[in-house]
Amino acid sequence: MKVKHRLLIAVTVLAGLALACNSVNNPLSFFTNAENESSKPSELPPPILDGAFAPGEASADEPVVVTGTIPFTSPFFLDMAAEPFVLLEDQAGFVDRNEDFVFALPGQAMGPVWMIDDNTMGFSLSLPAIPQATLVDVDNNGKEDKGLMVFAVAFWSNIWGGPFLEEREGTGWSTAHSTTITDPDRDSEIVSGHLIIWAPDDKQSFPSGFGDDNMLFTEDDPVQAVPPGYSIVDLNKEPFQVYKEPDPEFELIEGAWAVKDFSDLSYRKAFDGMFEVVSREYPFTEEKKVDWEALYDEFAPLTDRVLSDFEYYMILREFTYAIPDGHVGIISDEHTGRALYEEAGGSFGLVLAELSDGRVIVTKVLPGTTGADAGIQVGAEIITWDGMPVTQALDEVEPFFGPYSTSQQKRLNQLIFLPRYPIYTEITFTYKNPGHAPKEVTLEAPFEPDSYAEAFPSFDPIELPIEAETLDSGFGYMKINTFGDDMNLMAQVWERHIENILDDETPGLIIDLRFNGGGFSGLALNFAGYLFDETILIARHSSYNDLLGEWEYSDYPTEIEPGPLYYDGPIVVIISPHCVSACEGFTYWLTQNGRATVIGYAGTAGAYGGVGSGQYAMPGDIEMQFPTNRSETPDGDLLIEGVGVMPDIVVPLTYEDVLGQADSLIEKAVEILQDLTN
Repeated sequence: MKVKHRLLIAVTVLAGLALACNSVNNPLSFFTNAENESSKPSELPPPILDGAFAPGEASADEPVVVTGTIPFTSPFFLDMAAEPFVLLEDQAGFVDRNEDFVFALPGQAMGPVWMIDDNTMGFSLSLPAIPQATLVDVDNNGKEDKGLMVFAVAFWSNIWGGPFLEEREGTGWSTAHSTTITDPDRDSEIVSGHLIIWAPDDKQSFPSGFGDDNMLFTEDDPVQAVPPGYSIVDLNKEPFQVYKEPDPEFELIEGAWAVKDFSDLSYRKAFDGMFEVVSREYPFTEEKKVDWEALYDEFAPLTDRVLSDFEYYMILREFTYAIPDGHVGIISDEHTGRALYEEAGGSFGLVLAELSDGRVIVTKVLPGTTGADAGIQVGAEIITWDGMPVTQALDEVEPFFGPYSTSQQKRLNQLIFLPRYPIYTEITFTYKNPGHAPKEVTLEAPFEPDSYAEAFPSFDPIELPIEAETLDSGFGYMKINTFGDDMNLMAQVWERHIENILDDETPGLIIDLRFNGGGFSGLALNFAGYLFDETILIARHSSYNDLLGEWEYSDYPTEIEPGPLYYDGPIVVIISPHCVSACEGFTYWLTQNGRATVIGYAGTAGAYGGVGSGQYAMPGDIEMQFPTNRSETPDGDLLIEGVGVMPDIVVPLTYEDVLGQADSLIEKAVEILQDLTN
């Protein structure tokens, strides 16, 4: 996606447990609580200064060092801060309203950041004696003047290449974590905050107000003379205040990414406030047939009778269940843990899988559990459950974590929660161990959290987020476990693997995304660029504009742009319903122009709404999430959400697969590549 401060856009949650991203890696947390030269930025020539202003002429109050804080509420902020810093950000892009403005290398003055507390960073930025940025003429006198330089101080994070920003990491101007405040409903116009300007002499002017059009740097702006050197402009004053201060302090404003905080309100007022925004901004109302009026009539009155935070949590949880969207969610360490303990804390130590032929197989039996004591073996088939055929019993399971965008995503969770009950529940079921006759047992479900953790896909914590090897067949195999890890690390590992594949002249590549829970779409899009040699228009995006009172398409659609390296061999992508959000986007992008063959035993999760600005804080230490952005194909069809990316070739999930005795998907991928390369 191509928008301002791209580092902060298109963030997608590691879905499956809604907002509980960490819980995918550590599901037990609920019970225990009861992101070379070719990568350098393009270099624009520095301004030619004639020496009219020299450092020695600075006044005693000339700004020298800028310090301050960076408060943040977004749950994604720290995940994006791989190599964080603050930048003296050239605002020439905003002056020209040029979203593609590249921050030239000679002008990139940076400063360090550090943690102060769990929700605050500090920063310091030394101002260069003579900045090397873009001179802009903003005095509206009709003459071509030397002009001055305009800056904001903004938070950034390095992803690609060296320590400086390059075009892939961001262009234009910052719309979050900056000394300026922008309006997302007015094409990210700067509407308040502070700027820093630098004038080469005493003959320059700067706007003193927004003018009648309420826009900065336009022809109707009134202007005022400014002194040479650095000055600070307070856009919150009328007229703008221009002043000098040797050590100014600023707070970088989080902007639209800030969590919408209703936590200090009463239960009912918080619900009403949340509902008013969500019902207006939710992007899939029509497709998912959400009746907002009916939902309000059902749930709002309940909040008037709430006696505890836990009761409030349970009401809000039921509200989220009514919206079939895998990116809708609610989380509270305390309340979620308690509810999970009470509703599904008991189990028999069994982990289940459903084969493509409909059989339900026990893939793990934890020692010391009632299932193990009953003699149930790995490989056993479950035949009946609680008096019903097991598939019927699965159909009736309402998984604890929800909602879900697709049936395939829900089915995985039904398998997890079929053998989970309130503690000490007794269930009768029939199983058949390998080579034995069926046997009926009645088992008790004591407190047993471990099988819950074992049921979730995970990768070894000492593994890198991207692993690669050359298979015996000679084809390359790359497993991308997530798009949500340290982005700088992932970028380096990805590029190194592509370099190795090119150096080895690898004839074909398998990309395994089966257990990729999503992450940062911008990073995934950059990865895709290494597999294409031309720019391809992928999608357009829309969100609700409060100012217009209607849905509005972004001027910047998603495009695959070729990366600095290009692998042109055939590709097979392996997916599953565990592939969520950014993983689904990456898969879809690789289907363009027939670039890759997608295989799997089922489609992806189908949860693809943008959630970066859809975070809510509610009373009782409860967090909620709702999508606010929708993606469509260039022809206007809804993209991925509610359907998922379906395999080009469906490969059956077999008995041997679920027991780890075979991997039919890898075998099929190798077969496809052999056909394509022979």
